[in-house]
Amino acid sequence: MRLFARRTVLRSPRVPGAVASALVTSVLVTTALVTATPVLAAGSRPAAPATVATTSSVLAAAKTAIAKQTAVHLEVNSKSASSSTVEKVVADLGLRSGTESISDGTDAVTIIVTPTYGYISGNTDGLTKIVGLTSAEVKKVGHAWIALKAGTSQYTSLAADIKVSSVQTVLPTAKGTRLSVQGSTGARVYVLSWTTAATSSAPKLTSTLTFPVGGATLPIQETTTASGSKETVTLSKWGEFVRISVPPLSDTIAYSKVTG
Repeated sequence: MRLFARRTVLRSPRVPGAVASALVTSVLVTTALVTATPVLAAGSRPAAPATVATTSSVLAAAKTAIAKQTAVHLEVNSKSASSSTVEKVVADLGLRSGTESISDGTDAVTIIVTPTYGYISGNTDGLTKIVGLTSAEVKKVGHAWIALKAGTSQYTSLAADIKVSSVQTVLPTAKGTRLSVQGSTGARVYVLSWTTAATSSAPKLTSTLTFPVGGATLPIQETTTASGSKETVTLSKWGEFVRISVPPLSDTIAYSKVTG
């Protein structure tokens, strides 16, 4: 899930300093999922849907299914046509808590969110290029975790996408979205396909989003491509407990002291 104004393959370039000024305008990754097709026992077949599915009915079922979930594991891989570097995000999202690790080459950042505090840690390049802190601010941080107290605007921005409810933002609108069913004797999946028109700051995007046929309509794979670039996101481990380990108080520094 996109927390910082960092570079993404299929979105606008990273803007260093955005986090330092407002600490993030949270945007969930509208990207792709690495293959997570459901596997059935040998000789078994997925149950046929009770009614003929439509784009609207699949999206409605997905919204209902996601709203009932308490947790999800998310993995993102983003590859630009102009770079050999792969940006990776691994996150575990709960109802009010979650963790996220971001790496872009050697740049690295880790985020932890609890109901009372949010925490950010990273190496020098991660804090400057991903988070957007200045070199002077990074020196203040040292090896500490940046702490953001619940109730502040910075915490709210940080926590917005470290929750399982934010997964709903991967869902497209029904208008302009096509539905197909793929797979034969193996596990069948619904596939939603759509395009997003190019703008002055972003190229045309081509996206697909995959759901299982039968059972809960929870997204398992989304892919987004543009001009040779590709992002993949895997959503799995729905409902599994998310364990959070927070840094000790002695290893933290208040966000206000970093930017003040």
